Amino acid sequence: MFAAIFEIVFTLLKFIAFCAFGFLKAIIPLALQRKKSVRNKVVLVTGAGHGIGREIALNFARAGANLVLWDIDISGNEETARLVEELNVKAYTYTCDVRKREIVYKVAEDVKREVGHISVLVNNAGIVAGKYFLDVKDEEIIRTMEVNTMAHFWVTLKAFLPDMVRANEGHVVTIASILGETGLAGVPEYTASKFAVRGLHDTILKEMHVIKSDVKCTVVCPYGVSSGMFEGIHTRFEFLLPFMTVEYVGKKTVQAVLTDTEVLYLPPHIQALVFLRTILPTPALLELEDVLNLNEAMKTFVGRNRGEMKKET
Repeated sequence: MFAAIFEIVFTLLKFIAFCAFGFLKAIIPLALQRKKSVRNKVVLVTGAGHGIGREIALNFARAGANLVLWDIDISGNEETARLVEELNVKAYTYTCDVRKREIVYKVAEDVKREVGHISVLVNNAGIVAGKYFLDVKDEEIIRTMEVNTMAHFWVTLKAFLPDMVRANEGHVVTIASILGETGLAGVPEYTASKFAVRGLHDTILKEMHVIKSDVKCTVVCPYGVSSGMFEGIHTRFEFLLPFMTVEYVGKKTVQAVLTDTEVLYLPPHIQALVFLRTILPTPALLELEDVLNLNEAMKTFVGRNRGEMKKET
């Protein structure tokens, strides 16, 4: 009886301590928090050819890490490598279509043989069709799910996570989206893919906790990013939630990794909308979204290239 009471009290005290530490960490800017070193470690970034992926790679390079860069855009990937090497670290480029499991496994083995252990893995590659559900084609749904969701299984769970667990060292980074928290008209397959990777990421984090592994996990949930992926969309009162630059998102993502931050919302106050979704009745939530023109925003979508699947790398 005494042992059970002691366990309950001890667990409650730990819970309070973790809450206090978490709240304190949340109010301290990432730039001011203590950071771990990644100097001379190897970071792999998918979708590194431009956009968020390139900025993440450059920020890790500034922290002294060597980079393994994956993309299907050869010229973009080579340009990222050139910029990385200007920062006096090494860059290794690999052409890899992350939709294809066998190719991922083969390229992963090449990386392990030629470069070595991956300490940080950033799953960033993503695409969007940008069409309402009644208009999106079957093949567009499949392709988005393959790139945005299934690739995380092949690249993370199968190709590199087992080695991280054996080494008891590593960090898995998932570039998700605020659309992994709430739906939006006009991006059905993209929203579904981001909900899926958010759930997958949370499961990985909890499985690492169960086996008491030191492998860390960070998920990044950005609002709109001015990378061209969602070019053309407009909402009302855009000054409240302006699109962020890829430089800002890349910098904050790396800061989150270096401070072992588990969840990063960008901009930070977007969490308020996530919270409102959990407490507002559906009619009230829809009315708020109508006022902000959220569910009409995709009607003016053009992306990088009108008429093609839009690629975010």
